[in-house]
Amino acid sequence: MAAVVDDVHAEVPLTLDEEVPKTLGLLDQGAFWANLGVSLLGFSGALFLLDPLGGRPLTFTAAVLAAVVGSLVGTAMVGLAAIPGARTGRPAMVLLRGLFGARLSYVPTVLNIVQMLGWGAFELWVIAQGAQALSGTAVPYAVWAVAAGALTIALTIRPLGALRLLRRYVTAGVVVAMIWLSVALFTRGPSVGGGSWDAFAPAVDYVIALSVSWVPMAADYARHSRSSGAAFTGVVAGYTIAQVACLALGIAALALVGNDPDKVWDPFVAAPLGVLFFGVLVLREADQSFANVYSTTVSIQNLAPRWDRRVISVVIGVLTTLIALLADVNSYGAFLTVIGAVFVPMFAVLVVDYFLLGGASRWNTAEDAPSRWLMVAPWVLGFAAYWIVAVTPTVAWWDGLWADVRDAVGFVHQPWMNAALAAFCVAALATAALSVPGRLARRRA
Repeated sequence: MAAVVDDVHAEVPLTLDEEVPKTLGLLDQGAFWANLGVSLLGFSGALFLLDPLGGRPLTFTAAVLAAVVGSLVGTAMVGLAAIPGARTGRPAMVLLRGLFGARLSYVPTVLNIVQMLGWGAFELWVIAQGAQALSGTAVPYAVWAVAAGALTIALTIRPLGALRLLRRYVTAGVVVAMIWLSVALFTRGPSVGGGSWDAFAPAVDYVIALSVSWVPMAADYARHSRSSGAAFTGVVAGYTIAQVACLALGIAALALVGNDPDKVWDPFVAAPLGVLFFGVLVLREADQSFANVYSTTVSIQNLAPRWDRRVISVVIGVLTTLIALLADVNSYGAFLTVIGAVFVPMFAVLVVDYFLLGGASRWNTAEDAPSRWLMVAPWVLGFAAYWIVAVTPTVAWWDGLWADVRDAVGFVHQPWMNAALAAFCVAALATAALSVPGRLARRRA
């Protein structure tokens, strides 16, 4: 494990071989994750929470409860994933060397790079769209996207400095803006009645996926936390409160525009002082793209430990900006479903092996850590369980494939079933079961 330094002005090391500063306290972690929990993309994405199956919307109460339940489950996963990073000083993808071995860790690393590039592009898209909502079309979308990309790259050069900046100046502005806009929108009496509870489980799945997408980057920031408790509490408290508030406000805004996601920002801009406070949220959105670009950088360092993170950040920032210029935000819901299917069962394997089976004392995160092929099996089983239970539509041929699997095994989906929890339970139980022969052999010896 790398050495640790406590200088409050220290920055993230340039390579994985250098000292790791431990300078982030509970307020730093809480403010950072609270900022990540508020997203302009979450306002329009509230439509996937309100009506995840299309044509069967939830009641407002059901949607808010789904947001609370999904956020708590998802952020608990993210918080637990942060603990090994706080304890070891290792970033997330390097920690997976201990779970899968060095070479096998490259598989989730590449998947994480792909998802972070997608998230980063979505965030630049939403920043540019938000800026156009404020300023009109006088400035082309591409100009705003490039400007947002340049700001993102600047933040990634000094990531710990960016986190301190968020805590000191940005978080207070976001809190004031959210309160002001909430009062402005809800006093207009948006019609959020009607609906049913039929799609409650798929809505919870959506929110879990929205939260758990941060699992593969949690340790990237927690490794700089002064304690694992601060890292866990900051994630769960900060992100849950902010995300629930964001989704509830998004539902209110959608109700005011007839559930048209293309007009979801209109009520914000039209509110008294709306341009000012919505502008705060647009500017703050850069922390989302910053987090994704920085974690992509750290993930690449698992493949190339001695590459300078500053150079990687610039390259990834430029690539993310190029993708943002061509991004199709209509695939957002399907994108989140795929994320949940991949990373929820992987997280289950990590939790069981690290916390329950002694991984905390024996994990090898060296560059030559031997492969642990057995750990892949429960991950794959959990992945399959997710898609067998999931009913949220994604891509036609993929949905058809899993429909055939359900028919072949005689599986009938029930309204109470939750794909994310099914994947977690299957992967966790399979991981525990695989450990039984080894424990019996050790007892005989």
